[in-house]
Amino acid sequence: MRMPHVLLAALLSIGGLTCVTATPADSVEPGLSQASRQTATSPPPSSGVMPPREDDSVRFAIIGDTGTGTRSQYEIAAQMTKARAVFPFEFVIMLGDNIYGSERPQDFVAKFEKPYQALLDAKVPFYASLGNHDDPTQRFYRLFNMNGERYYTYTKGNARFFVLDSNYMDQPQLKWLEEQLSRSTDRWKIAYFHHPLYSSGDRHGSEVDLRSQVEPLFIKYGVDVVFAGHEHFYERIKPQNGIYYFTQGGSAKLRKGNINRGALTAAGFDTDFSFTLAELGKDAMQFQTLSRLGKPIDSGTLALAEEPKRATESTPSAR
Repeated sequence: MRMPHVLLAALLSIGGLTCVTATPADSVEPGLSQASRQTATSPPPSSGVMPPREDDSVRFAIIGDTGTGTRSQYEIAAQMTKARAVFPFEFVIMLGDNIYGSERPQDFVAKFEKPYQALLDAKVPFYASLGNHDDPTQRFYRLFNMNGERYYTYTKGNARFFVLDSNYMDQPQLKWLEEQLSRSTDRWKIAYFHHPLYSSGDRHGSEVDLRSQVEPLFIKYGVDVVFAGHEHFYERIKPQNGIYYFTQGGSAKLRKGNINRGALTAAGFDTDFSFTLAELGKDAMQFQTLSRLGKPIDSGTLALAEEPKRATESTPSAR
């Protein structure tokens, strides 16, 4: 039985172990609800990308709200390609709003294939989720690796990823999610979708109805990290019920000055475009968020609050 994150974090804190370190380079506030899980650390490098810390880790990039075909998308893509020389991520997760506007074949070229051509040429796969601006038929687009499904799951190393369609959270999807979560014995459980369960955004804010549907399952089955887009900025939320939440919706769209910095915000960036890199190791996730100019915005270490488990599933399952 998986030990609750908060309880285990408290036990580790009592034992004198540091569970979490995180440093917002663009300071919002140091961040620190659940103080037993988060402590101050040295600041990240003044410029550049931090290399991986473990040899056998799962490394990926996170982008959201990307499909504009504009200069900002190309500039973030160029920074991602540059970062990969130092931090060799293996795949990219997409948090929805993958194609804005028309979705003709030439639009997929202009708003996805050309911006990320260098990564695609390097055989880096992208795994998409659907946003509110996306036509559901995107699930049939080969380079989004959705295999024709609105929601699906796949494994990478010691991690299982659960990709949801937050536009329409119906009972079949909820049933599927619980079945897949209950079966997973993977060391890491990562969920991602478009609409954030927690957000300090002035435009949208937290998706409370969606939260009431999926968060109980995330807590029950020990999801570790959740990524979402929709808000056109970057925000790291203080841990909620033992789960780490990130919003990364600023990879080609930007809503300047839109974060209402308050009780939820551990770190935020709403003055330029950004993307995030993550590394899932044996006991912790390292993350770093960078701006369009390659400037470090936020970085840290998030502890895995469970004992090691051996994954028993390796074949992707989809609906």
